[in-house]
Amino acid sequence: MSTARLIKDDALARKERYRLADQARQTLTTSLSTLSTRLDRDLRDRITTIHANQASLDSQSRALKLQTKKLVKTTKAWSGMADAARGGLKEIGDVQNWAEMIEYELMLVEETLRIVHEE
Repeated sequence: MSTARLIKDDALARKERYRLADQARQTLTTSLSTLSTRLDRDLRDRITTIHANQASLDSQSRALKLQTKKLVKTTKAWSGMADAARGGLKEIGDVQNWAEMIEYELMLVEETLRIVHEE
């Protein structure tokens, strides 16, 4: 083989390697571009979902705060009613105790009068 032939074959082989390397580079670039586009789309979809969920959570949080305020008012009202009922029951108990003491004293007076009349 001649030197010219070896140089020509080497040049053809080098040209083929450059072509294959360029083709591989283009394939890699396309794959990376497709991957980044797909990842970007997925991330944008997730971000959209996150924002929608955040808006829903904000709305639910506001509703929960409102309901909690209403519950606090209701609880205070019920607590006031319970205190009033407790006071009423205490008064009833005091009246009952007073009535029992009067009854006992009247029984003592009655017994004393009975003893006095018997003598």
